[in-house]
Amino acid sequence: MAKPFYKTLWGLAGVGMLGLGADAVAASKKRHPSPNAAPAATAQSKAAPAGNNPAEDAMGLHARGAIVIDAYSGQTLYEKNADTPQFPASTTKVMTALLVIESGSLDQEVEITQEDSRVSESSLEIKPGERFSRQQMLYGLMLKSANDVAHALGRDNAGSVKAFAEKMTLRAQELGATSTRFVNPHGLHHIEHYTTPRDLALIARCAMQQPLFRRIAATRKHPWVTSATVRELSNHNRLLARFPGCTGVKTGYTNPAQQVLVSAALRNHREVISVVMHTDKPGIWDDSIQLLTFGLENEPASEAPGTSP
Repeated sequence: MAKPFYKTLWGLAGVGMLGLGADAVAASKKRHPSPNAAPAATAQSKAAPAGNNPAEDAMGLHARGAIVIDAYSGQTLYEKNADTPQFPASTTKVMTALLVIESGSLDQEVEITQEDSRVSESSLEIKPGERFSRQQMLYGLMLKSANDVAHALGRDNAGSVKAFAEKMTLRAQELGATSTRFVNPHGLHHIEHYTTPRDLALIARCAMQQPLFRRIAATRKHPWVTSATVRELSNHNRLLARFPGCTGVKTGYTNPAQQVLVSAALRNHREVISVVMHTDKPGIWDDSIQLLTFGLENEPASEAPGTSP
């Protein structure tokens, strides 16, 4: 089993990493709406620095829902419709990667099945009978956002995609992401597959505590090697090149979800995580840059419910 990454990054920063305690999870459950309703077709624009509630979004974000949190404390620094369910598209793969990494044995090979190879949209066109290590497949999952790879990893991990989706939802609930439901490991559209900006930030916060996840999420290019060819995978996250200090993490897009991005940045011993959901281009980048900048320039309050040591 891979061990959570609680010390390395924050040791470098001169602080200690905090996990989500029972009090924080309980507080989150009270805060979040029921996960049984599908995402609303529309959402009222209501955003604020944490603790305020103006009638309009002070940042003028394009995104229907957004949040930026302090990665160390988990404290919300700014939010807009952060508890309104939305479709996550391929940002789903943050949870897929987290579960695979936490399960360990990453050098073990996965044999591709006919079912895996039939998954459409973004793919690496993996073929039945091909074998790849779980770690290699994680790069294909996160950089190429390959749906066929996501399907294979989920099936390999839990025996079936349905069983893996149940594990995903359960793990989300353990993290306090109680307004989330997953039905697949890749994020292809399904009316009952949804999350919220706040929940997605909680999931990303946990994932970023894993050293391998951090390394993959920050990788711009990586070779994809098969028995027939070698190709270069390029990370879809443009902020890795555009925003100094960006440390990841994952893009997403489907027509119902529109543009979705989970991003993170580390500067001056502080890291923040932002989420934008149901936005456009260039909104996906502009919104995220605004949120990351705001988060890095505004430190969290010294104490907040559920975040004190």
